[in-house]
Amino acid sequence: MIYCYRGVKIFYKFINRNKQTTNIYLHGWGTDMSSLLFCEEYFNEQNSLYVDFPPFGRSGKNIGEWSVFTYANMIISLCEHLKIETFNLIGHSFGGRIAIIVATLCIKQAKQLILIDNAGVKPKRSFCYYIKIARYKIRKRFGLDISRFGSEDYKRLSTEHRKVFINIVSTHLDDFLPLIKAKTLIVFGKNDTTTPIYMAKRCKKLIKDSQLQILDDAGHFCFDDKRIEFVTTLRNFLK
Repeated sequence: MIYCYRGVKIFYKFINRNKQTTNIYLHGWGTDMSSLLFCEEYFNEQNSLYVDFPPFGRSGKNIGEWSVFTYANMIISLCEHLKIETFNLIGHSFGGRIAIIVATLCIKQAKQLILIDNAGVKPKRSFCYYIKIARYKIRKRFGLDISRFGSEDYKRLSTEHRKVFINIVSTHLDDFLPLIKAKTLIVFGKNDTTTPIYMAKRCKKLIKDSQLQILDDAGHFCFDDKRIEFVTTLRNFLK
């Protein structure tokens, strides 16, 4: 189904089986709802909402200068449109950023929060990182080739979408974490190099009474690497 927000078409799948709380699944950057649709197989008795974050999946591509707060407000607006009164937020990576913001803006509606290899915590930067940034700025100033700089996510984007990406990764949400009131579970892959374990531990420290589950032999997509263990963890938490 399609919902229009700020002139952008938002593709979503809403499964409304009863009057209970809806599970809202928020995918990572560069993917779409299909990365989390496997949950429907395991939670098929519950209400579910899946969304394609623009510019990915079947949603619109022309997002202008959207920020993480634009995406969060889009989710809140969609919930109002669908008359979803209470919800659980399940966010992976970038989707975790959005889930954090929504959970702090909708304290009464957000009942449970599951952060999966989530981004949003201010990263630790090495000396080599700042050297690389300096080299990038010098080469850019003198019109030299800078195509090899940036993450793979960044390189795959158009020029327009790169500006949105830079805005997003530069927005740190550490100050939001102590404001979360929803019952929170943090699930990370032990071998995650995109959002390392220290980020999970910081979330655990800053979110009151939160739980942390680290999955061995799993990376940034821990739900793919350890599917059964991941689903079992979620099912026990969402009971």
